[in-house]
Amino acid sequence: MVIPPEQQLSPQAYAFLARLVHERSRIQLGTDRQMMVAGRLGQRLRTLGLAGFQEYCRLLESPHGEEEVDCLIDLVSTNHTHFFREAEHFTILAGEVLPRLTEQLRASRRPLRVWSAASSSGEEAYTLAIVLAEFARLQPHVTWQVHATDISRRMLERCRSGIYEAEKVAVPEEQLRRYFLRGFGEREGFYRVRPELRRLVHVQHVNLFQPQYPLSPGLDVIFCRNVMIYFDQPSRQELLDRLVAMLAPGGRLFVGHAESLIGLRHTLRTEWPSVYLRPE
Repeated sequence: MVIPPEQQLSPQAYAFLARLVHERSRIQLGTDRQMMVAGRLGQRLRTLGLAGFQEYCRLLESPHGEEEVDCLIDLVSTNHTHFFREAEHFTILAGEVLPRLTEQLRASRRPLRVWSAASSSGEEAYTLAIVLAEFARLQPHVTWQVHATDISRRMLERCRSGIYEAEKVAVPEEQLRRYFLRGFGEREGFYRVRPELRRLVHVQHVNLFQPQYPLSPGLDVIFCRNVMIYFDQPSRQELLDRLVAMLAPGGRLFVGHAESLIGLRHTLRTEWPSVYLRPE
């Protein structure tokens, strides 16, 4: 099928969209992603009843386009995730980091605070909640909370619901029974995170580059994995500075295995590959 010229994503329109996405989210859209962007936005244009991308760009520039900018960023964001992704991190968290942190926190009597900074549809945040809940079963004095944030409001709605396709809930059978409810009838083939676990996961919309975060500093663990790979070097540096400032002394930052802090200024100490400690 030949796409009429007015419905094609021209280089000029793509450059405008890429610039706008970068200004608002720091996500870098290279020229190699033009076809992907056109594909993801095609249905959106049809929903809005727009004739083509030029008309869509005019909407984004208009006084009424602010909400649509959020939708644009949502649609071009990468939201690939699953339960226990990069499982080694959760093994390190449960076996090494949590025992050390609870020793430090025992005297303060405050909850352990963990932030899933790019939680997407919630699989990472609920994996963290499962790990913390399992640890607290053996250490009853431990209280905890998980903050789940993302730039995509659409993904956050999925996170709040805590409903996932059965084949995607790849957790051990015992934990499946303990932390999930199996769907019946119309919900056959789905699982939902139990409400007592969902209550300990606080879901909020956050742009990692917004002026202020709605979280207070002093976090014990931050998971910000497979995010910085989408930013340029100055943006990575700015984000790293902000994440370090959010960590409590003795807190840990987890980044993706494919990411590195090489070339970035920081005072963190490497404890394990892609796991960093803020010295006390």
